Formats: sequence, C-alpha cells, structure tokens
Amino acid sequence: MTPETEKIYDRALEVLRENDRGSYTVPTKGLYPFQWNWDSCLTALGQSHYDEARAWTEIETLLAHQWPDGMVPHIVFHAHSDGYFPGPDVWGTDRPVATSGITQPPVAGFAVRRLFDRARDREAAAQRARALLPRVDAWHRWFYEKRDPSGEGLAAILHPWESGRDNSIDWDEAFDRVPTDGVAPYVRRDTQHADPAHRPTKAQYDRYLWLVQLFRSLGWDNARLHDASPFRVVDPGFNAILIRSATDLAALADELGEHEIAEANRARAARGLAALESLWSARHGQYLCRDRVTGQLIESASIGGILPVFSAVPRQRAQDVARTIERWAERVRFIVPSHDPFDPRFEPKRYWRAPAWLVMNYMIQDGLRAVGETAVADHIVRSSLELITHSGFAEYYDPLTGEPCGGGRFTWTAAMVIEFLEAA
Repeated sequence: MTPETEKIYDRALEVLRENDRGSYTVPTKGLYPFQWNWDSCLTALGQSHYDEARAWTEIETLLAHQWPDGMVPHIVFHAHSDGYFPGPDVWGTDRPVATSGITQPPVAGFAVRRLFDRARDREAAAQRARALLPRVDAWHRWFYEKRDPSGEGLAAILHPWESGRDNSIDWDEAFDRVPTDGVAPYVRRDTQHADPAHRPTKAQYDRYLWLVQLFRSLGWDNARLHDASPFRVVDPGFNAILIRSATDLAALADELGEHEIAEANRARAARGLAALESLWSARHGQYLCRDRVTGQLIESASIGGILPVFSAVPRQRAQDVARTIERWAERVRFIVPSHDPFDPRFEPKRYWRAPAWLVMNYMIQDGLRAVGETAVADHIVRSSLELITHSGFAEYYDPLTGEPCGGGRFTWTAAMVIEFLEAA
C-alpha cells in the first residue's frame, strides 16, 4: 500500500471498531443503532482481515436469531434505543430477543464461504462454518417455500425494506397499490439524523408501515404473507444474491462433507439462474424486476438489474451489463449509480433512487472479474476509493458530485474499503 492508502485503511479500521458492540456491529451511531442482516454479513468480510474470530462471531450472532421456520430477520434489537423507528413495539414479533418480521438479501452463504476460503486458522474455520451450514441452508429453503409458492425458481419480496433498496424507483408503481389509510400516528427518527431530502418520503413511509401493520395482524405467519401482500415483486438483484449464496454454500458444504446440503443448494441455484432469464431486457441491456401481482416486467432500469453479474449468469449477459455500466458512466462522475442516469426519475441524493453505494460496487466488481471484465471492475474500485478520499465513509454518495449522503462513519462502507485495499 502507499502511505495514502494506508491512511485510508487505518481510518476504515477506526470506523469498524467504533461501531463494534462486542458480538455485533451497528451500521452507524444514531441513525441505525441495532444489528442489520446483510450489513453484518458484509461487515464480517472486512473484520476478517484483522480479527478472524470476530468476523465469525458477527454472522453467528445474526443467525442465532433465526426464526423457527428458517427466516432470518432484517433487524435484531439487541439493546434498547429510541433513535430508530419503527422499533420492537411496532413490529410486535414476540421473539425471545426482539426482531423485525421481514428479511433482507441473503448474502450470508457468500460471506461464510469467503471467510472460510481466506481463513488462516483452518481448523477453527471448519468448525464454525460447519455449525452455520444448516442455518444458512434453512434460510435458503425458506425463500423457496414461502416466497416462491408456485415453484418458478425466483423469490419475491413482500416489503421494499426486504430488498435493501428501500425507496428504489423500481417499486413505485407496485407500491402505489399499498394503502395509507389506518396507519397509526408515528414520528420518524431517520430524518432527525440525516437530511430529509436524502431520505424516503412520508408517503412511502406510510406505505412501509401499512405493510408492517398488515403482516403483524396476520401474526407474522409466513405461510400467509405472500398471498396477502399487495406488494409482491421479483427483484433480480435480490435473487442474484440468493443464487450466489446458494452456489457458495453448496461448494462449502461439499468441502466440509455435507453433501445433502450441497445438493439442495446446487439445485436451487440452477433453478434460479434459469428463471432469471425471464427478467432479461435486451432494450435496457440488463435485468428488470417483475411485478408478481400483474405478471409484468417493471420498466425501471436500476442497480437491481445490474447486480445479477454477482451470480453465474451467462457470460454474454454479464458482458452486456458491463457495457450498460460503461454507458451510465458517461453521465456520472462516480459509479455505479443505483439508477439509470438517463431516466428522468433519477434523484442523485435520495437514498436508493440514484446514489452510489460501495457495498453494491463490491458485489458488482466481484461478479465482473469472474467473467474477465476486469477493466470495468477496476474502474468501479477506483471510483469507490475516490469517493472515500473525496467524502469519507458515508452511507452513500451523490454519483454526480460525490457529496456524502445519509449516515456518516458507516460500517459496511469501511468494510468494503478494507476489502478493496486488501485485494489491491
């Protein structure tokens, strides 16, 4: 490393340690004071470079709060804090330790395999990975049982928060079906920590909470939620993460002698990859979401349709997506924006409606390298590190100016920087 990159690395370590709560990390102080699902799994990758044992603990803590049916919730409320809304009282999930009642992109299988592959203490890694295999496998099984009832090979999200891309333009039309009447009065906390102009709107929040109230009224019964939800969307990015995690879990399970788990996950990944083809849009040069209620593809070109390169999509598809990224790069200073910059709905500072996120950059460049698109992958990494130099460890960034947006001193941003620098 150069002296400059060493300074960036040291600052990233400071952020991770600052947000460490012993057995889990918080995304950032104030705005997100609990443990988030996919944040933790990706944060563990950064932790593994300086404390292997701590990295395993991060994922173990998350999966310790898995529901009996296999679902892993998107938030675990380990300690009281009134800095975030909606809190445990709104979710009402009646768990031994309070959790939310929905899930998030299932990146754990990918993370566990990567921790195992790079482990220096091979014996400890094998022991800890073997203990996690059945938990991750149960989560994968849950997706295909509860979120793919017709067996098409793709899981639906039932709430925008499950996607990790909360207010994406992808959801606008389907989300309009969700009512806003009957939502209990509430006070948001996110806008007290971040610029309201960077956050989802009140109308979106009303609908988020309407869905939470609906699911709570059904007792969080995952056998009923899919058909009851007016919002059912098949997100190619979400499914790509599931497919990649199933593929990685299968490889790890084979290595550890758990062949039944390996076979089940290889079959899930194969079905998912075949089904992803139904979401391809030649006109956009990427994948699109599908509204499962109407059966129609959603005309919204977002990073969700770029992310399938993270899974083993056909080489030609990945190459076409790389060309789409290059085209987008002509309109922005920093890549990869979370929405097509040629779309008039592009909002460069508002959460998932255009800003760049280092965690998405990490997964996209990882997939592009696997198919030989190293020039685009390298461009993504350079752009990511330039954002850090320009604006620090923000939650996300305006892709036109590099302005930091959302929360500051953000954990998974720091973790991805460590990943980038360790690979350099």
